[in-house]
Amino acid sequence: MNAPPSPRPIRALPDQLISQIAAGEVVERPSAVVKELLENALDAGATQITVRLEEGGVKRICITDNGKGIPPDQMPLALARHATSKIASLDDLENVGTLGFRGEALASIASVAVVTLTSRTADAAHAWELEGSHLGTVQPSSGAPGTTVNVQDLYYNTPARRKFLKSEQTEFGHCAEVVRRIALARPDVAFTLSHNGRTVDHWMASDMAKRSAQILGETFAEARLPIDEGSGVLRLHGFAGLPTASKARADCQYFYVNGRFVRDKLLVHAVRAAYEDVLHGDRFPSYVLALDLDPALVDVNVHPSKIEVRFRDGRAVHQFVFHAVQRALAQTSATAHGSVPSPLPAAETLGASGPLWRPQQQASFGSILNPSYTPTFSPSPFARPGEGGVAQSTERYGALFAETDAPAPPSYPMPQATQYVASSAALAHEEFPLGFALAQLHGIYILAQNSKGLVLVDMHAAHERILYEQLKNALDAQISGSEMQIQTLLIPVTFYADVVEVGTVQEHGDTLKTLGFDIAVLSPTTLAVRAVPALLKNADAQTLARDVLRDVREFGGSRVLIERRNELLGTLACHTAVRANRILTQPEMNALLRQMESTERADQCNHGRPTWVQVEISALDKLFLRGQ
Repeated sequence: MNAPPSPRPIRALPDQLISQIAAGEVVERPSAVVKELLENALDAGATQITVRLEEGGVKRICITDNGKGIPPDQMPLALARHATSKIASLDDLENVGTLGFRGEALASIASVAVVTLTSRTADAAHAWELEGSHLGTVQPSSGAPGTTVNVQDLYYNTPARRKFLKSEQTEFGHCAEVVRRIALARPDVAFTLSHNGRTVDHWMASDMAKRSAQILGETFAEARLPIDEGSGVLRLHGFAGLPTASKARADCQYFYVNGRFVRDKLLVHAVRAAYEDVLHGDRFPSYVLALDLDPALVDVNVHPSKIEVRFRDGRAVHQFVFHAVQRALAQTSATAHGSVPSPLPAAETLGASGPLWRPQQQASFGSILNPSYTPTFSPSPFARPGEGGVAQSTERYGALFAETDAPAPPSYPMPQATQYVASSAALAHEEFPLGFALAQLHGIYILAQNSKGLVLVDMHAAHERILYEQLKNALDAQISGSEMQIQTLLIPVTFYADVVEVGTVQEHGDTLKTLGFDIAVLSPTTLAVRAVPALLKNADAQTLARDVLRDVREFGGSRVLIERRNELLGTLACHTAVRANRILTQPEMNALLRQMESTERADQCNHGRPTWVQVEISALDKLFLRGQ
């Protein structure tokens, strides 16, 4: 074993060594330099920033801004340790309103690289330059108003640090990601990024919608939901990606607190919880969200890289973010234009020979959807030829829904419908965004037509989401004091049960009743289902009972209603939803479409899979080479 080192006297460290130790926290890699310099540029009021890199930032990092500049007499202080214009007292530190504020970034960078600082204020006749450190001499120079920081040969005097850097492309990738993060936070600022003399990115000043589309791509731009909610001193704004735009990695998640990019476990959990029952498997949502609040309510000084924060009231922030994102996701893209309008008045859906919808044929599927739900048919809100929309006459489209007492032989021509009138409001606002059913494909998919083209619906997935949301609402209403509607079975369903299932019924009877189940113990090996939730009355009672007992047994009576509630209700909805190969009538299919339009989160099933897709006329035209 090595002998312990001989004791040394306590002594003050040299300034250069102190700065190099600080650089170990501040300057982890070239991207950390880029971050610090960009934050300084934004704090200086810059509206145009240019970032030039060479060899991944190791050879050179040069950042130029058009901010307010630094007076020549203050330039040495800019490179000195613990010197800053951003805080002057403890009160300032507790109410930080700037991005950079510690005052050691430039000094730390200058201790491990060759730094040249060039700056000019708006009222100065020319620029001034300082090279090396705060001990250097300020010299006259040339340059436009603003500041340029030129960092060369990073870690030239600390080779041990330099050998830990990755490849040139890897280091450039980290630098480019930092620029993207900051550019997303400040869409009002123009950014230019170049590497080895080649321009990589250039973003003009714009707004969050355009900037996020430029950086995250058109896929995100076409599948995002805007958020802008406030509550007291809290405001959340930005965009949350639809579940269908999720990714296999969490590399498209940007959260900002008072303009600062953060990775905060509390905020990530709040957003993840909001996506809980609309995200498929282990997928990760995409989002660009910004939280604004009083700086006194958040501590940004808990980590050297300032990427973590601590909230004074973390629970309130978590709940606010969770509910804001959850409300945005509750709006389906089919009804994103607003709330679902009421059906057209009966007078507008009648032809000269009577209604196209036959009430006596509604019961079979409508009652499954909701005991009080009565579907209403309305002719398609499509424009006539020459009026925009689909170039198809409403008479021919309405003929698809004309019904006779018996199915027509295959050789029959398509029956002609009587002319009817569609309201101007329906034509203008597309009151039925999912359109109307045309047919059923392989007993799995519903084919419908709307003003944009063809709609394909996975009937099981769609019905599963509808039932799931109804079950959640019913359980929430019961917890709030209302009674859950249950269906007492005329003949109780009895089945053989093992001793564990019987014990679960005896131990967790109250939980089962809360969920709408009345299960009785008839013998040590027999259970009887006497009542089920009214929403699930058409499902297999024995299967439902076994599923409920399994989850209650596994997670405990109280936990299953709190932590595992959504999973349990999802299981019940899945077992109850209409199955594949179930032949639906046209009224049943339309009833499902209408219910989807009035159900939150109807774009995805409980497992995060899409319930419907839109195929636009233009896409069909391309398939058939029309107009080419």
